[in-house]
Amino acid sequence: MLTMIFACDMNNAIGKNGDLPWRQSTDLQHFKQITLGGTIVMGRKTWESLPGKLPDREHLVMTRSNRDDVETITYEGVLELSEKREIFIIGGGEIYNLFLPHTEKIHRTIIHCKVEDADTFAPEINSEIFKVSDSTVMKKSARDEYDMTFELLERI
Repeated sequence: MLTMIFACDMNNAIGKNGDLPWRQSTDLQHFKQITLGGTIVMGRKTWESLPGKLPDREHLVMTRSNRDDVETITYEGVLELSEKREIFIIGGGEIYNLFLPHTEKIHRTIIHCKVEDADTFAPEINSEIFKVSDSTVMKKSARDEYDMTFELLERI
């Protein structure tokens, strides 16, 4: 099963200048809780934006170049692996768009802000294909910049 996980602003922005455009400790903990022990798939740019391998997760990177620092995988390889176990798609924008037609669940955090000059966006989610099955509004903590809403969307 393919599951996407991302945080976006009120306009669906997920990135700016190769990084997250906010500091949201609560959302990072939410991401960790969901993906811990799982397999995460990302594009090269997302891999290079990370501080290194995230603990207790299998990392697979989609890239056209050979890498010595992380295991790589093809689009077909991801689809084949998703038939055997849950795979978390963690970005970036092109990778989300590529796998959206095959995705069963989406963990979306809506950050209550609007990012100026964002350059990367999450895919538009069609409400006739996915429904929100759970939604929780979270007030910002001392380590967050903004309030946020955690949503779980499931394919209808």
